[in-house]
Amino acid sequence: MTTIESHDRQAATFYGIAYDNERLAGGLFALLAAQFMTVIMLASAMAPGYDFNGAAISDLGVIDETALLFNASLVAAGLLNVVGGYLFYRTHGKRWLLGLFVLAGVGAAGAGLFPLDTGGVHSLFALVAFVCFNLQALASLTAVDGVMKPLSALAGVVGLAFLVVMAIGDGGNAAIFGPIGHNGTERMIVYPVMFWLLILGGYLMGQSGRPTRSDAPTSLRR
Repeated sequence: MTTIESHDRQAATFYGIAYDNERLAGGLFALLAAQFMTVIMLASAMAPGYDFNGAAISDLGVIDETALLFNASLVAAGLLNVVGGYLFYRTHGKRWLLGLFVLAGVGAAGAGLFPLDTGGVHSLFALVAFVCFNLQALASLTAVDGVMKPLSALAGVVGLAFLVVMAIGDGGNAAIFGPIGHNGTERMIVYPVMFWLLILGGYLMGQSGRPTRSDAPTSLRR
């Protein structure tokens, strides 16, 4: 076993595979997005009479057949985002960016622990999650390189734009939802950032083992 340590990377190599902060963060982000989108798909198919146009995603957390599955997935997504965000922080060192990941994770976990039928508490946690997940995507362009910069910006901007659309629609102007309805609008807040997390996960796992970023210390101890 070979151990490599630096300010932004710590790796232990077993049988030629290095498990470092970047690789672990990437794996957690990919797992987060994959499990949550899979659960939304399965729960939407399982829920009797679920309205794909007019319902809210959070309705899946109060339907008997899907409540446990959906709420557990939300809590898992929140925890994975916090842990993955911390490991990601170890590679970029930006505390304000870590704060966005933590807030987004707390929002998701809180929305799962306090389902839709709890009222305002759920709405508050869900709003924090909607805002901060998309802000973390947008803000992460400061911590990535190459094509991940425009992808991060695109995911965050699209999600936040549809968040504004949902606020206007829920405020009494439902016509703004158009043919995709409330459910489609809400999914457009969630899906872009989930796809972004999948891509970010692959990006971070692909970066693992490469030289550190130019703005971080590059000294290695073996």
